[in-house]
Amino acid sequence: MKNIMSMMKQAQELQTKMAELQTELETMQVEGTSGGGLVKVRLTGKGVMAGLSVDPSLIKPEESEILEDLIVAAHNDAKQKSEHVMAEKMQELTAGLPLPPGLKLF
Repeated sequence: MKNIMSMMKQAQELQTKMAELQTELETMQVEGTSGGGLVKVRLTGKGVMAGLSVDPSLIKPEESEILEDLIVAAHNDAKQKSEHVMAEKMQELTAGLPLPPGLKLF
């Protein structure tokens, strides 16, 4: 019975920490770049685009395809960084808990 109470307490603590992490992820931002820094994309920790910066030298109608590709590449870079940060935070949060491998809580 004592073991079950201990597990319940751990579950409650995890739930509280998860709520805090959710709030932190909403305010956290990561930046992805492409084209040697000519295109920058900012995402929240939840992967929502928060900003886009394009160097004026890229804004040429005849080169719109290149610009589009650079924006996509910068977004993907920021998304990957966001997922990496989230994975690290989850690992810190669940350290020591007997969770099945590959379990995604987000």
